[in-house]
Amino acid sequence: MKLSKAQYDEIAQFLGHVQPTRQSLRKLKEKFPSQSQSTLLSIFSQEYQKQIKRTHAKHHTAEAIETYYQRYLNGVMKNAAAPVLLELANEVDFAPSLMARIVLERFLQEKEQTIPVTWLAFGNEIQCTWLRSQIIKFPSSKTLINSMLRDPSQIPDGVLATQVYQCTVNDCCYGPLVDCIKHAIGHEHEVLLREMLLEKNLSFIAEDQLRAKGYDKTPDFILEVPVAVEGHIIHWIESKASFGDESSHQAYLQDQFWSYWNRWALNIDTTRLI
Repeated sequence: MKLSKAQYDEIAQFLGHVQPTRQSLRKLKEKFPSQSQSTLLSIFSQEYQKQIKRTHAKHHTAEAIETYYQRYLNGVMKNAAAPVLLELANEVDFAPSLMARIVLERFLQEKEQTIPVTWLAFGNEIQCTWLRSQIIKFPSSKTLINSMLRDPSQIPDGVLATQVYQCTVNDCCYGPLVDCIKHAIGHEHEVLLREMLLEKNLSFIAEDQLRAKGYDKTPDFILEVPVAVEGHIIHWIESKASFGDESSHQAYLQDQFWSYWNRWALNIDTTRLI
């Protein structure tokens, strides 16, 4: 079903007064029962990401990072079994996975200063031998941290590993689990779109075929024979498995759609972006 601008504004206003938790998602569904779960979840995620972007800088000052780290240390010292990081993230209204990243980075910085490290050149890679002869290969610290967030068992501290795991599994909008879900949903919708095109007997060139020909920036599908939909000529289709609010459309226009239009629809009078 279609969602009016007024309905969207009402949902967005409601989300401005709740925390990004699964409990809030249930409240959202109860408040707007006529809307699908997927629509509400997509709006929920996008509105929360906007909020995080607005407040991101204040959580990454040197003072804030040190405060969070010391609060984590004090919290686990009192009760290592308590979800210290998760509760801290909720208290300061920050994404749990991002809070876990901040504390993990600070923890690794401290370990690098206190534990002997042997650096060995190895091609384009660096081998770091530390913590009881454990060898970790990584091209950058960011790669190492991302790997630890995906698999907390790699973190050389059992308490912190548990705390990071609690953050990632309880984060509805950020983190490695959410990234996997988004990737799977995006792939699913591309498969469904391909099946619809085949069902309609429309001739098309898929993104992977275009990349094989050397194109670096392409939509998901190019229609070899353009079609008309509601008076608009459709020459290409880009699948976005997310809610399309105004800010998202503007971002996609700048990042992708205008370049697609210039390359693939220059000779067409009217083009509808899908």
